[in-house]
Amino acid sequence: MKTGSGFAIPDFAHACIEAAGESWGASFDHPFVMALAEGSLPSEHFRYYQMQDARYLEGFADAAALISTRCTEPGDKLWFIDAARLALVVEGDLHAGYGRTLGYTEADVAAMELGPVTRAYRAHMIVAAQTGTLVEAIAALTPCPWLYTALGQHLLDKIGTIPPDHPYADWLALYASSEFEAYMQRLLELLQQAADGADGSARARALDAFHVSARYEWSFWEQAWQRQDWPV
Repeated sequence: MKTGSGFAIPDFAHACIEAAGESWGASFDHPFVMALAEGSLPSEHFRYYQMQDARYLEGFADAAALISTRCTEPGDKLWFIDAARLALVVEGDLHAGYGRTLGYTEADVAAMELGPVTRAYRAHMIVAAQTGTLVEAIAALTPCPWLYTALGQHLLDKIGTIPPDHPYADWLALYASSEFEAYMQRLLELLQQAADGADGSARARALDAFHVSARYEWSFWEQAWQRQDWPV
């Protein structure tokens, strides 16, 4: 099972991957991801994906900020505050760069209607952060950055050196970077720490929350591949 092998995976993170089953590995083989790696993904599909992802990351940042209020250790609080900032600033810079290339602005993103998957995924993370135990809240947040780091490493292994003229070189480079690898290592440690302090019922709900988010990850690729709109 593909997990991203560039960093150590604690026991509870392994359990999360096992609980997600085929939902996790399916993202690696999605046609959107394959076309992105090859550089053959049509720009209009990537444009739709980037704009929706920018709005998804607003929800991710909200969930991370909420989780920070649940942490008792100052260092852990600061990590989740920084995670919220990373989603809005570092990844926001990536979106802004592609916006200049693909012809959309921050105002266009703000005015865009959330896709069905985008809205549901954001709500899932925020509800877990507000009403779940700490381990459930972190588990709901984990699949997105973990999967992106794993995909970045996997795709870089697949294509080797990123060609300078690759249309999505910046995306590939960001998520395959050592900085994101270090970020993920710490997130998995925090997930394990929360699991160690939780009872069996809370850990079971956390496994389910992780699985649901893994399903949403695949669905997010599919939404962008189909450029889905609301059916009614």
